[in-house]
Amino acid sequence: MQKRFKSRFLFCDRWLDRQSIVRNMEAFQDILVIVLCLTLFAVMIIQIWGIFIAITQTVDYKHVTAKILFVLILVELFRLLMIYLQEHSISVGVAVEVTIVSVLREVVVHGALEISWIQTAAICGLLFILGSLLLVCAKTPHMDCMSANTKFCPIVYQGGREKQKELEFRYSHQCDENKPLV
Repeated sequence: MQKRFKSRFLFCDRWLDRQSIVRNMEAFQDILVIVLCLTLFAVMIIQIWGIFIAITQTVDYKHVTAKILFVLILVELFRLLMIYLQEHSISVGVAVEVTIVSVLREVVVHGALEISWIQTAAICGLLFILGSLLLVCAKTPHMDCMSANTKFCPIVYQGGREKQKELEFRYSHQCDENKPLV
């Protein structure tokens, strides 16, 4: 008895083809992300125009600062969507950065003195957790890097082990003699 391939459906010779379905869904998803990017770009331009009008008419620093921080959040969201279009995965580090800027925007808009101590403690805890997550994301290599197994990913690349040991050996001997490593 012959086993069927794992990459096919039960209806492999019929009208269901997983590769074409996935390809079409990815194309549709890319179109949706492009529309979101264009919409975000339009909203950014409208907000920047609103900042210029707010500066020329009245100088309400709280209002202008809130609008500027909102534009920064939109820029980070735009960057997140660009990364998604390039890599087809969400960058957790950028998403955490957007969240941190959003929380800080709310603190600036509402004023730190107007927030109750319970909300202040909750915001501090959230910022501590998000900062920790950002550090973990910065120290952890990207999954694409680890799965690619290239020389640009120093953790997984196996091809240069002999060269690395040779350099370490030469380095230890040349350090003893105070010679530069060539």
